[in-house]
Amino acid sequence: MDTATVASPAPATSPPSASPAAAPVPRTRFDFVPLLLVAALALGALPLVGSVPTWLTLTVAGLAMGMIVFIIASGLTLVFGLMDVLNFGHGVFIALGAFVATSVLGGMADWTASASLARNLVAVFAAMAVAMAVAGAIGYAFERVVVRPVYGQHLKQILITMGGMIIGEEIIKVIWGPQQIPLPLPDALRGSLLLGDAAIEKYRLLAVVIGAVVLAAMLYLLNRTKIGLLIRAGVQDREMVESLGYRIRRLFIGVFVVGSALAGLGGVLWGLYQQMVVPQMGAQINVLLFIVIIIGGLGSTLGCFVGALLVGLMANYTGFLAPKVALFSNIGLMVAVLLWRPQGLYPVTNR
Repeated sequence: MDTATVASPAPATSPPSASPAAAPVPRTRFDFVPLLLVAALALGALPLVGSVPTWLTLTVAGLAMGMIVFIIASGLTLVFGLMDVLNFGHGVFIALGAFVATSVLGGMADWTASASLARNLVAVFAAMAVAMAVAGAIGYAFERVVVRPVYGQHLKQILITMGGMIIGEEIIKVIWGPQQIPLPLPDALRGSLLLGDAAIEKYRLLAVVIGAVVLAAMLYLLNRTKIGLLIRAGVQDREMVESLGYRIRRLFIGVFVVGSALAGLGGVLWGLYQQMVVPQMGAQINVLLFIVIIIGGLGSTLGCFVGALLVGLMANYTGFLAPKVALFSNIGLMVAVLLWRPQGLYPVTNR
């Protein structure tokens, strides 16, 4: 027999289950340290404040302020994290939402003057819905006209969006006037609830609840839905996602609209928090927003949330203990965090 025609036995192969490729992917551990930093800041302020009721009042006030700032900044961090757009015109949507709220609540004076909490909440939620719709619609036009020509050009984005904010402020002055407009709280949301000797303002509790709902909705949308998966995949490899038949440009426009709508919602909450609105309010809070997203990590939703809580607590504690220090306390907080973690509390890996 010719040995050349005899087939040699195939080499033994390991079963598929033994292949290294079949090994489970290790799960990344969640980093709890930034969350513990919030608790450490709150507990560290207790001995400095001295009085437990005063500390509790300051803490709830700081959390409420942090929640409002988070709602405003979440739209900005969403746009930057998913679209890589530095939108310095974000403040115009804040002011727009606040001024729309003055018109809506002014037209529902019978509802806001009622002693019924339900009627007050209907008026407030109606103002929020209209403000979000108007801010989202203007955000759509802003993206199409102002932002789209400068995608991928950060310096031009900064300049052109700042110009857009200035123009937006002037348009607000034309419609509502340049004067300060009062935005009082509805009757049932005024005053405080007493927990022992601590006074907790009713409106601040509402702000905490709304902020928690916004955080949960954003995390669920981005991490648990197909739309969130497509958006995150489009950020990483846009061409591949488009080759699968998905229109990433439409998704990104939707992201910008949602970010603008969240700014409008935050503008309503901030206006009620301050109980007055001015056309420049968006520009005034812009610096605080960028401090928050830098502390949290550029593009990180959870980092934005933790950064906003830290900023809110720091502002309230220092405002009570040392008012002069409060003017630059948040900048000091940002410097301290960046010295510890240069990319922020929850850095996004592709930044």
